[in-house]
Amino acid sequence: MSYLESTRCRLYYEDTADSDPSGKEKSAVLFVNGWAVSSRYWKPLVNVLSTNYRCITYDQSGTGKTIITGYKPAFTIQGFTDEAGALIEHLGLQTSKQLHIVGHSMGGMVATELCIRYREALVSATIIACGIFEETPFTSLGLMFLGGLIDFSMNFRNIFQHEPLKSLFIKRAASKEIPKEYHDIIIEDFTQSDKDATNAVGKFSIDPEALRAYTRHVINISSPLLCCVGMADHTIPPEGTISLYEKRRAKASAPTRLAKFPDLGHLPMLEETAEFARELNKHFEFAEQDAQ
Repeated sequence: MSYLESTRCRLYYEDTADSDPSGKEKSAVLFVNGWAVSSRYWKPLVNVLSTNYRCITYDQSGTGKTIITGYKPAFTIQGFTDEAGALIEHLGLQTSKQLHIVGHSMGGMVATELCIRYREALVSATIIACGIFEETPFTSLGLMFLGGLIDFSMNFRNIFQHEPLKSLFIKRAASKEIPKEYHDIIIEDFTQSDKDATNAVGKFSIDPEALRAYTRHVINISSPLLCCVGMADHTIPPEGTISLYEKRRAKASAPTRLAKFPDLGHLPMLEETAEFARELNKHFEFAEQDAQ
C-alpha cells in the first residue's frame, strides 16, 4: 500500500511486489477500474493471479484512497491516462516488455490509451465490458437518455445506500451472487466518490467522439487483445463488446480473442473469479509466447 505524488493527485496504489519482492521478476498486470469504483473489487482476482504475476491496482482520481484535495486534476480520458502512466513510469515498467494491461468498463477506454502510449512495454491488453455501438438515431437517443440517467443518479445517489434500492443496484451490476463484502464496497465507492469526477467519467464514457477515438485506438493496439463480456450484463449491453471484437478482428494485424461468459453480468471478476482468472491466465500465456 503506497502513494505516488503527482501534479494531479496523491495516487493510492497496491503492488503485490511490495509484500513479495520476487514479484519484481514476474510479468506485471495493471488493472484499470470502471466508473465510480475503487480498486478494491479486484482483490479476489489479484489473490488468484498473484501466484504467477505481479499485480498492480490503484484508485483513480475521485475514488477510494487517492487524494485530490488541493489538486485540480482533469477528469478526462487523457487526464486519467496521464495518471496511470505516471504510475507505470514510477514502477519502471515503461520499457520492460513485461506489462499486461486490463481495463474494465470505462477503464477500458483509459487502458486502450495506455496500450498505445506504452506499446513498447506492452505484452497484452484485456478489455472487459467496454463496447461500441453503431451510430444511429436510436443509439444517439439512448445515449442521451443515459446521460440524463447519470445526472439523476448522481443527484440522488445516497438513496442506493438503503434497501431495496441497494440490492437492485447490485443486481443490475452482477447477474450472479457476489460476496456480501463487495455489495457494501461497490455501494460505498459509488456514493462516496467525488461527484465532479464521477459525473465527468460517466459523460465521456458515452460521448460519441470519445467512442469513435476509442474504436480507432483499440484497432491500433499492437499486442494480443482479449475482449471479455458477460452475456447477462444489464449495465452495458454485451453486443457492444462483441461488435468491438469483430471490428478489431477484421482490421487489426495483432491477435484478437473473445471470451463470452453466458451467465455473468458486469462484474465477472467477482461473479466467477476462478473461471475469469483462467481466461486471463490463458490470454497472458498466449501473449507471452507470441512476444518471444
